[in-house]
Amino acid sequence: MPSTDAPIPNTLFIEVSGAGIPEIDGLFVPSTAPPAASESGTVSSLGYWNGKMAWDRADGKGERSPSLSYSNSYRSWRIARLDGHLAYDITGDDDLPPTDREWHVYKKGVAPAPTITIHHCDPRQPCPEPNVVFVLGGPGAGKGTMCELAEAQLGWTHLSTGDILRAELEHGGPLAETIEGFITPGNLVPDDIVVTLLKKTMDSITRSTGRNNFLIDGFPRSLGNLDAWYEVFGRHAELPRMLYFECPYPVLEERIMGRAKYSGRSDDNLKSLKQRFDTFKAVTLPTVRLFKEKGRCEEIDTSPDRETVYAEVVEHLAEHTEPTLADRPLGERAEELLGLRKRTR
Repeated sequence: MPSTDAPIPNTLFIEVSGAGIPEIDGLFVPSTAPPAASESGTVSSLGYWNGKMAWDRADGKGERSPSLSYSNSYRSWRIARLDGHLAYDITGDDDLPPTDREWHVYKKGVAPAPTITIHHCDPRQPCPEPNVVFVLGGPGAGKGTMCELAEAQLGWTHLSTGDILRAELEHGGPLAETIEGFITPGNLVPDDIVVTLLKKTMDSITRSTGRNNFLIDGFPRSLGNLDAWYEVFGRHAELPRMLYFECPYPVLEERIMGRAKYSGRSDDNLKSLKQRFDTFKAVTLPTVRLFKEKGRCEEIDTSPDRETVYAEVVEHLAEHTEPTLADRPLGERAEELLGLRKRTR
């Protein structure tokens, strides 16, 4: 029978930058070195050395192959110079080259030690297209809670346009004052700002983590949002699916006023809620209708209890959810979000 414990393919890329020896800087790709015995006697396999992933220089100039690998004898990751001599190392049992602490300057190295960045897709190529599901609903319909549940339990990445915009506000970037002027009274932020931040965020997450399934709540809130999306991703791209959370206004009002007690958000008040809901009906519902006409929208009644709503969300996301994640028991965070466990944060 074939072995069932073969290592997963090495598909990662390593970027080395800021080394005291400039020639070492650059991109490292999965090693193609033929099987050989290491100093510890371990026989390598494609993309691996000493049982851990290994990399060659992308420019092919390194005399040592692999040029970035792990040593069992010294329990350290090592980076070689072009002539094959070792320049930098870091001790530990990490599965991947550490990115969260400083490397050591080895015998043939020169300070400073480089910074290591791990890419989950080839940085020389365009970022893979994201798998996106839009999530829309009135303020307080449960978009954030259900998306956070899917992130914690199902492995999807939850992106809220509101959270992304608020993060920009907190960072005090050049767009902060403009964004504040729209969010506080409950108005919509211009399409170009929203789409630019969404694109930047998704690309960053995919490259740094490899995750490609995104739930975007609160977008597209208008046909203009959708036009801006197509301007970025192309008119030829398949229209993403949408989950539309339907919830009666009295329930929304009750939820928002309850949230206002601890949220600290300037728009969690009755006046802003009314304006936001009126804007939602006038501007966002036409977008929902368009998705329904194209057969790309699933409507979910979010007025029942959270467990009932979540079960329906799981069903709609099943096609792109890893089965092992879908079948696992609820984690502590998921139980908190479902109201099955007292919140600890």
